[in-house]
Amino acid sequence: MEFKEKLRAYQSEVESAVEQYLPAEVTRPSRIHQAMLYSMRAGGKRLRPVLVLAAKQLFGGDLNAMPAAIAVESLHTYSLIHDDLPSIDNADLRRGKPTSHKQFDEATAVLAGDALLTYAFQLLARHYGDSPQICAKLVAELAETAGSERLIGGQMEDILGEGAPLSEDTLNFIHLNKTSALIECCLVMGGIIGGASEAQIDLLRSYGREIGIAFQIIDDILDATSDEETMGKSIGSDAELDKTTYVKLHGLEKSREFAHARTQEAIRICSTLPGDTQFLVGLANYLENRLH
Repeated sequence: MEFKEKLRAYQSEVESAVEQYLPAEVTRPSRIHQAMLYSMRAGGKRLRPVLVLAAKQLFGGDLNAMPAAIAVESLHTYSLIHDDLPSIDNADLRRGKPTSHKQFDEATAVLAGDALLTYAFQLLARHYGDSPQICAKLVAELAETAGSERLIGGQMEDILGEGAPLSEDTLNFIHLNKTSALIECCLVMGGIIGGASEAQIDLLRSYGREIGIAFQIIDDILDATSDEETMGKSIGSDAELDKTTYVKLHGLEKSREFAHARTQEAIRICSTLPGDTQFLVGLANYLENRLH
């Protein structure tokens, strides 16, 4: 229960911070700010901002990690808005609510995604500008993660793979970049804010990679086995778009084994990090237990 209480506390802090750090709905032009807040308020697990906060807490320090946490959630939300568009996944639901282009319209959804992407970097510049070295590292980490060789590269390969068989190498490229990259980034950003060493940053990145890949494998399994009400989004889209997934390549049982192995490696890495890593251990187990 201690892990779940800590997770709920982090999530509650993030929910409040969304209202604190984003422009109010009445800010002109109100429609774009309504759309930005609509998608940011949609909830979800808040995994990425929680990871920023949890990683920072391992190392301490006086800097506030919440602006960085909201920055990564803004960037993540932009990617979801654009993923859901008719030209990409054409999804009707996200986190149990109509997707942005369904709630508003396609043009507003595109601009809301663009605005959230830009706002992520505005937040970093505004709140860490008085610590220029840390600010530069945070901006560089997030920009590298979100660029054409990582997040967007993974999205492009994912689109190219629809309706065509993919090799395991290509599938791993997609998962490492479309999903795992931003999860790694969150841990690294938290470490940077907390003053972690380069060696410790590398360990955080490795932990993030393991839980990121496990997270995506589990998503593939749930897309094949769960239902829309449980997931809060359209399911079965992988089969509908004829995407290659871990389930398609390896079957359900082997995919579960892969997810478990990644989770156990993430837990092992926690034993090499400083401070109280119980929350990160609990989080790795919690993410795997979405299958049960």
